Order: sequence, then C-alpha cells, then structure tokens
Amino acid sequence: MKMIDKIALIYLQDKKILSTRSKGKDAYYIPGGKREGNETDVETLIREIKEELSVDIIKESVKPYGVFEAQAHGHAEGIIVRMTCYYADFVGEVKADNEIEEIVWLTTADVDSISPVDKLIFAKLHDEGLLI
Repeated sequence: MKMIDKIALIYLQDKKILSTRSKGKDAYYIPGGKREGNETDVETLIREIKEELSVDIIKESVKPYGVFEAQAHGHAEGIIVRMTCYYADFVGEVKADNEIEEIVWLTTADVDSISPVDKLIFAKLHDEGLLI
C-alpha cells in the first residue's frame, strides 16, 4: 500500500475551518503538505503554512490534534493519505501564496467539496462541537 505523508494545520474561527484550494484542483484541502527530507512535523508545518498562507507559525503554539487516514483524493485506488494534524497560532495576515488559488472558511455543509481525509477531520471536529 502506498502512503502519502502529510502535515496539516487545524485553524478554527467562529466554528469554521480555514481551508484552501490549489490552482487547478476541484476540492478544498486543509492547509499543509508533504514532508521534505528529514523534516520534523513542526518544521514541515511551518514551511508549508508559510508557502501556502504567507504567515509564520508560532512554534511554541503547535499542539497535536490527531492522525487521519483515507483514500487519497485524485489518486489511484489504494493510495492512502495519512494526515497528521496540529493546532497552531501564527503571525501575519493570511493571503494566498504560491500554488493556492483560494482561501475559504468551511463548515460541515461543505463536505461535498473536500477530500476524503478532510471529511474524517470535519466529522471529528463537528462531533466535538468545534465545527458547525
């Protein structure tokens, strides 16, 4: 089984979650991305969020949320994405950078436009009363 290892930022405001859509993609994704080389989870999170949202993660604020696995969106059947999610605060103003086309605040009403792994995360956040 092929596994895609991703790190993601869970950032909530008014019971909505910050999500992004990359250029040329048809689904929204929780911001984050793949580890490079021997990066730690936190190093990956800091780099990816800077690349996608133009903000700086406050390293001391990073807290684990959970690990989720599902069929990778847009990949062949059997390719699984493992998304290790963290809460974190950041400094700066969120703006789309690099490959990001759109930044949105989503709720469980938007589950038809997100990836399978994000659906698991949205469901857990909703069950915990954190996401409408």
